[in-house]
Amino acid sequence: MQHKDKALWNQIKNANISNSGEYVLYGLNKAEKDETLHLKTISGTPIMSYNRTKGGKFTYDSKFVLFSVNAWKDSITELKRKKVKKKDYPTDTLIIFNINKEKVEKIPNVKSYKIPEKWSGIVAYQLGEATPKKTKTDKSKEKEKTKSKAKTKKPKTKKVSSKNGYHIVVRDLESGVEDTLKFVTKHAISKEGQIITYATTGIKDALKSGVYQYDVSKGTSSLIYQSHAKTKYPQIGISDSGTKIGFVVDADSTKSLIKKPMLVGWQKGQTAAKELVLSEKNASKLLVSPDQRLTFSENEERLFFGLRKPPIVKDTTLIADEIVNVEVWMYNEPRLYTVQEMQVKRDKKKAFLSLYDFTSNKMVQVANEDYDVVRYADEGNSDYAIIGNNTPYMLESQWTGQRAMDMMRVNLNTGEKASIGKKIYGGNSLSPKGNYLYGYSRKDTTWFTYNLKTLDYKALTKGKQFYNETHDYPDDPRGYRSMGWTENDEKLLIYDRYDIWAFDPDTGASEKLTNGRAKNTNYRYVKLDNEEKSLSSKNDWFLRTFNEETKLGGIATYNLKKKKFTQLVESGHTYGGYKLAQTDKKKRLLYTRQNFTEFPNYWATDINLKAPKQITDANPQQKDYNWGTIEMVKWVSLDGIPLKGLLIKPEDFDPNKKYPMIVNFYEKNSDRLYRHSAPTYGRSTINYPFYASRGYLIFIPDIVYRDGYPGESALNCVIPGITAQIAKGFVDKDNIGVQGHSWGGYQIAYLVTKTNIFKAAESGAPVPNMISAYGGIRWWTGLSRQFQYEHTQSRIGGTPWEFPQRYVENSPIFNIDKINTPLLIMHNDADGHVPWYQGIEFFVSLRRLGKPSWLLNYNGEPHWPLKMQNRVDFNIRMAQFFDYYLKGAQKPMWMERGVPALEKGINQGYELMKKD
Repeated sequence: MQHKDKALWNQIKNANISNSGEYVLYGLNKAEKDETLHLKTISGTPIMSYNRTKGGKFTYDSKFVLFSVNAWKDSITELKRKKVKKKDYPTDTLIIFNINKEKVEKIPNVKSYKIPEKWSGIVAYQLGEATPKKTKTDKSKEKEKTKSKAKTKKPKTKKVSSKNGYHIVVRDLESGVEDTLKFVTKHAISKEGQIITYATTGIKDALKSGVYQYDVSKGTSSLIYQSHAKTKYPQIGISDSGTKIGFVVDADSTKSLIKKPMLVGWQKGQTAAKELVLSEKNASKLLVSPDQRLTFSENEERLFFGLRKPPIVKDTTLIADEIVNVEVWMYNEPRLYTVQEMQVKRDKKKAFLSLYDFTSNKMVQVANEDYDVVRYADEGNSDYAIIGNNTPYMLESQWTGQRAMDMMRVNLNTGEKASIGKKIYGGNSLSPKGNYLYGYSRKDTTWFTYNLKTLDYKALTKGKQFYNETHDYPDDPRGYRSMGWTENDEKLLIYDRYDIWAFDPDTGASEKLTNGRAKNTNYRYVKLDNEEKSLSSKNDWFLRTFNEETKLGGIATYNLKKKKFTQLVESGHTYGGYKLAQTDKKKRLLYTRQNFTEFPNYWATDINLKAPKQITDANPQQKDYNWGTIEMVKWVSLDGIPLKGLLIKPEDFDPNKKYPMIVNFYEKNSDRLYRHSAPTYGRSTINYPFYASRGYLIFIPDIVYRDGYPGESALNCVIPGITAQIAKGFVDKDNIGVQGHSWGGYQIAYLVTKTNIFKAAESGAPVPNMISAYGGIRWWTGLSRQFQYEHTQSRIGGTPWEFPQRYVENSPIFNIDKINTPLLIMHNDADGHVPWYQGIEFFVSLRRLGKPSWLLNYNGEPHWPLKMQNRVDFNIRMAQFFDYYLKGAQKPMWMERGVPALEKGINQGYELMKKD
């Protein structure tokens, strides 16, 4: 396999099944090439395919498919090369495909489109700006034309724009009849009722500006709120039935820096909308938020919106030279300054969730300045919500990595508040009907509930093993998540390592429903219905199964009422990608299955997995390549721990030959025995089929850790794993390489200070100095890195002043003189995970010692290269590096003379040197 061959592999995008269960829609995409959309019957018969598509949706009634068609990507590249402005690029075309008639309709110049979620018949598409084509004209005639225009001075014609709004065309999909809504700035389609609401800037003397309700069944618009043309409507919400509409109105057309919008509402039966909440004219004297999304409760009795404090405004009279630019970092403020910087946009839009009750005609402010975290249940219908205050515990989260909250119950009918508790840990949630707050506390490894009516607390799993049994971090162990609730909040379903348990939320009485522990098999629920709120106690539950010993995957069902477990399939595959279509008559399931040699294509079957039919064949070209095989291997660590790993061999493997081997690892990967790895231009790691195709063995060992000794733990797991493979007789022990990224990159940096077993190593985004890295920032989030060393992945278990020796022993920088392995390092200057100065520390120290080493820095790229040209480059350089050291290939020029700054972006140095 060559590097260029990776561009031949397709990915499957946005696969879906129609509601009728009759059709399947999916896209195929190669690298950065144009996507092709495919429509097939459920039996796999092709109906339609279309090139250069974006998205793809079935209508609710399964009669039509809609999608956008873009310009060819190659043509856009050429326009960029010619420096054509983006506004002059070709616009998208909307395609409407009638499935029964197999008829295509094309609508050009479409910016976006929407179709109803729970009803059918129309599409509402937004037209772009019409760009007249420029033609060559006689200059003298043009001058005469200009003079003539100056004399007549015709009134300006209003044009569509982001300020004036765009035209929304409502099209009947069957008849093709269209109705145009002019100069629309905001619009929303109801989920179930045939209603569209929209705001328009209007047309002078022809169309009043304001908010309208458009009845699709009648094809008529009704003005429900009128205001001047410069009025802004930053938020519009519509209830599921379309009988209630809410919107935020900002009618201030002055240059005031503090706007005071209001919340306006309309409901069926009213001739005009009415003001619901005015800025500053509420109990808290707060402003209505223009940024908080408007949502209705499922019963449509409540409209949720936001209140905000007046924004902080700048003195606009100051010029740049007069503004002080200083950051003031304070030792005890809740959020580190760098975190604040990352969250400035969020803070500017911060709003306190509130509601307007249409039944009582009252407003209730739910959240406030202190208690600003909100959770409500039952789609907004429930009596109670939970509000939380995590500010007192933000500072300590800098080093603990855990969040705690003070929590209160809020009555959504009255606004009355009651304390639930202080410093409650865990990812807390509300039961579907809102009767319970529940969660898992890592501090005492216990699942708990709070009855929100009585505020009674119940520890459900105290003294039982519901924490992660394979936990190997210096921290409180996590739980295994909850599965959900049965109807009416009757039972809470919780996972242990293997099984599903049902708990009474008030008494704590429990029942184990499955018997996975005895089989080394874990069972996990697969949610097939995205709108499902609770689990039926009568219908079958769809379960994913996984055997921890054999790694076999499977699908099963369990019926709570019948207490019946049924294994539908178990095989050497990983199953996923589930999509369900359910009608009154039948259920049809779409799913993927994969293993090392089998691409995750889609299959269609009934809900019992009888007679599955393969629908996609994304990469038939795979059969033309020397692929590879994979197997699980076992050995014992130097600490006496039994371990597993994966060994990949070339497809034409001969046990009597010696093969170069690359070791690749992160933490634990043996569970991926039956996962597929397609040839791609990877961002950070070797591509398994690519290297296997080229005659390499690949060894992927699992690693378990001891607190305080992550480097030594890796050494004690990886090295005996390598020697166990060497003992099999087919590994070329003199040509072993190692490759890893981030945490894997750190471990490699440590290993090469302790062993000379590797002939070459690629270490991506490594941390050679845990002391300096401890005080660093994760620039992606602004968070301090302290928690990572004290409690999470880096596993030191304390601070540098508590355990200075641990930091020194685990930092490769202090033993860098012992490295004898040539190193290729990749660390990019926009890395938001690992500070890139760590890569510099590593490289300049190696350079100081004259150790063969190369540093790749892809300018402006984050933790790994994202741009395709950089990913291709990284793949080429890494392969040339390993081929040179492990296979005796010729040396590329970039390894001999580098790529001088003067030649950056011009000469890549891929050329191979001539042999002497």
